[in-house]
Amino acid sequence: MSVAHGVPKGDTAQVGARDHVSRAGTAGATVDGPPSRGRIVAAALVLAVVALTAVLLLPPLIAAAALGTVAAIVLLRRFIFTWTAMIIGLAAVIMLVPARRYAIPIPLPFQLEPYRLVLGIVIVALVVSLILKPEVRWRPVAFGWPIGIFLVTIAVSFVVNVTDLANAALIGTAVGGMLQMGFMLAVFFAFRMLLRSERDVMLLITFVTWAGVVVAFFAVIERLSRFNVFLVLGNFLPLTLLREGGDVSRAGVARAFGSAQHPIALAVALCILIPLAVYLAKYAAWPLNEINRKIVYGAATVMLFGGIMAAISRTAVVVLAVMFLVTLILHPKVAGVLFALALPVMLLAAAVIPKVFESMVLSFLDVDSLVASQYTSAGMGGAGRLADLDPAMKLVEQQPFFGSGFGSRIVIGDDANAFILDNQFLGTLMETGALGVLGLAVFLLVPPIMLLRFAFTQAAERRHALLAFTIAVAISGYVAAIFFYDAFGFFQTFFILCILLAVGAWLLTEAPRRSATKAEERADAAASVGPATGNRGTDAMAPAGDVLEAAR
Repeated sequence: MSVAHGVPKGDTAQVGARDHVSRAGTAGATVDGPPSRGRIVAAALVLAVVALTAVLLLPPLIAAAALGTVAAIVLLRRFIFTWTAMIIGLAAVIMLVPARRYAIPIPLPFQLEPYRLVLGIVIVALVVSLILKPEVRWRPVAFGWPIGIFLVTIAVSFVVNVTDLANAALIGTAVGGMLQMGFMLAVFFAFRMLLRSERDVMLLITFVTWAGVVVAFFAVIERLSRFNVFLVLGNFLPLTLLREGGDVSRAGVARAFGSAQHPIALAVALCILIPLAVYLAKYAAWPLNEINRKIVYGAATVMLFGGIMAAISRTAVVVLAVMFLVTLILHPKVAGVLFALALPVMLLAAAVIPKVFESMVLSFLDVDSLVASQYTSAGMGGAGRLADLDPAMKLVEQQPFFGSGFGSRIVIGDDANAFILDNQFLGTLMETGALGVLGLAVFLLVPPIMLLRFAFTQAAERRHALLAFTIAVAISGYVAAIFFYDAFGFFQTFFILCILLAVGAWLLTEAPRRSATKAEERADAAASVGPATGNRGTDAMAPAGDVLEAAR
């Protein structure tokens, strides 16, 4: 099977036609011809305002960088002002610029972090295009109702607890938390609107996967040298470092942060990228040769494992185990192949870094010591997860249905009023009660269920079925991780989740589906041969053999 942009050769013309239609709505920067007088005047005014602002408000070096940035934007405008560039730009900031570490040096009431600036630019561009360009349309998001239910439960908790929040002077904190959650979810909607064709989808997942490989590589360097390259970006970009990197170790070994906020977050991010690397080993546009492609993405997967080992996180082991279990249950042949390929890597890790391997993997075999470690330092910062469970549940008993209000718990800073849980599920239960947990479950569980249904019963193309299965497996890993760290407080992993959801939404709304007639014909044919072939006619997993044959 030859592949062009991740599409089988027979489908190239059809996908190419869709790409042509979708690219008609790009930001209009590719129009040839001399600029009009109005555009020249507008450009001159913008340049004058930028220059005057830079001279009056910014230090000389930063002003020079700002003017240089404007000049670069003008020179590269034909590339920058396209949807493709926005996909790459937003994904690059998410993957390579640590959240909560840097800010744009512009005096504002809040810290203008790079992801906020880029996301804001993308949102403005999308809104303007939706208003002014008839060919640009709102694209169905598929997961709007699970997200809506999640947000409604947060709002209900806030309304019920508004008096208590006001008495505790936490209204501003709660409102800020809700606005931040809405802004973070805007990443999903932005990527969904940007994914206008299958080519865009393949570009996004390929870029994110290789960005993860880059992060993993430098995480290994950080683990060996104690130098984090992502904390010196301010030396090359107009960024202000908000806080230095932490120093976290396990079993006397330093743990890598990479571009994440914490080693656990780094490990989870790299874990949920592994299914994408496995998928791309078969369907990536490059290398064209199938054997070379498998070698390249096999090496990429090994590098992702290396980054996970550099983070030294037992949570990563749980995430990988859950993703493998889901694969084993739903597609055991793929699970068998993956286990056979992963076993030599695990044995190599055990031989090369035995101390790290023992801390991450072998510690699960000593159940008594593992449980005891989770009961340490009760009531203190860095307490074991089980040590926090009893005091947390006593607080939940006081407000079981609606919690204490979203954003009411402050765990860091001078205004801290609660202890760190390292458990997003428990934190949600305390803040928004049982209602909030229900909303969280709908938000995180419904999308993978919809994707699995699409993969096994609705997808017309094998590559789409396998991609839906891949996204569902990756999301299952994220769901497993929320019980072991404060997932929504670590932005990079949450944004990767949003990217996965955006790709899943494209699959559910724009990927071709089986026609009802063909589905009925297959069902009738399966039923007619059922008695002659055992239980195949009634086996609910029988379609998987046809739909996911590509994984063999």
